[in-house]
Amino acid sequence: MINITLNGAPHQVPPGQTLDQLIAALSLENQALALAVNRNVVPRKAWPDRVLEIQDQVEIVRAIGGG
Repeated sequence: MINITLNGAPHQVPPGQTLDQLIAALSLENQALALAVNRNVVPRKAWPDRVLEIQDQVEIVRAIGGG
């Protein structure tokens, strides 16, 4: 397992896990989300290609509709 920070808290993921795999593991697929890794927004189409690395800081933000 490798250590990352997920929304400010320590989290462990398997080596080679991608952002889309992380979202699936957290049961957050099919939700309106934005992801940033190390303060850089990662477009949804890039999630399958972005492999998590040791000490990555991942922020997941859920979009909430309102008015």
